[in-house]
Amino acid sequence: MTKVSELAKMIDHSILNPVMTDDDLIRECEVAKKYNVASVCVKPYAVRQAVELLKGSDVEVGCVIGFPHGNSATAVKVFETEQACNDGATEIDMVINIGKALCGDWDYVEKEIKAVTDTCHQNRAIVKVIFETDFVKKDEDKIRLCEICTKVGADFVKTSTGFAKGGATVGDIALMRKVVGSAMGVKASGGVRTREDALAMVASGADRIGASASVKIVGGNGAS
Repeated sequence: MTKVSELAKMIDHSILNPVMTDDDLIRECEVAKKYNVASVCVKPYAVRQAVELLKGSDVEVGCVIGFPHGNSATAVKVFETEQACNDGATEIDMVINIGKALCGDWDYVEKEIKAVTDTCHQNRAIVKVIFETDFVKKDEDKIRLCEICTKVGADFVKTSTGFAKGGATVGDIALMRKVVGSAMGVKASGGVRTREDALAMVASGADRIGASASVKIVGGNGAS
């Protein structure tokens, strides 16, 4: 069974609520340090402050791109990525163009993911590609996205933003892991609120968990 300390190091602590203030950012970065999670995932403007708040810890700073609906032009997503990396982000969570995926414009989707992936790698950051599986529902589309991400060298495939109605499911995680194999990360995000939820995702193939409920997942009884 996964130890709580190991589970914590799989969590990207989400600090993405649109009404969160700077005081909230300070508090949540303290939570991230206390539980020694893998990273925080913050809004673009907050990257510099999060880097400063987490200085001296081994918690990485991640940033969302094209969030939450993926509708920005590719050039804008690339610019956002460059800015976030320049501000100190080492992990990037980008949302695909959902409409383009739904209409089967895979050439557009591939070029966009590749552009952001290349920009991340040029800046020594990793990229997690968000499918938003609550909207991209067909397994064949999820498989195609996994294949594209593998082709262009993305680091992770990720289920959701957490801002749609649905979120990660064990079925989607198992499917994504099956397609990408062991060479790529799989991140479960959206609706992971308890330790039991998180462990179910890990058992299905996830090696990162996106969650705002990190304290509930890894706090509790203080087990190690």
